Amino acid sequence: MKKLVLAGAFGALVLPVMATSALAGSIERACLRSDRGSANPAVCGCIQQVADMTLTGRDQRKAAKMMADPDLAHEVWISKREADDAFWERYKSFGQTAEAYCAG
Repeated sequence: MKKLVLAGAFGALVLPVMATSALAGSIERACLRSDRGSANPAVCGCIQQVADMTLTGRDQRKAAKMMADPDLAHEVWISKREADDAFWERYKSFGQTAEAYCAG
């Protein structure tokens, strides 16, 4: 019986932490992996909330890739494709909103 109680207590403490990281969005994960000194769970979580409000899932995945690969960001920025131009406008709007909303 003690083992069952201890296992339940352990699960109650560990599972929420595991679930939080498992549920983190692609932007939040990329933010947390970044080498920026201001990257912390609170800021990255806030940025993910803004991404959820302003970007589609597809846009979020693309933005997360760009956070990890600045060369990809540059390629999208200089691209002549309409789809990339439209994405870049959404991405800029997301960035401005995140800066205003998450600056603390």
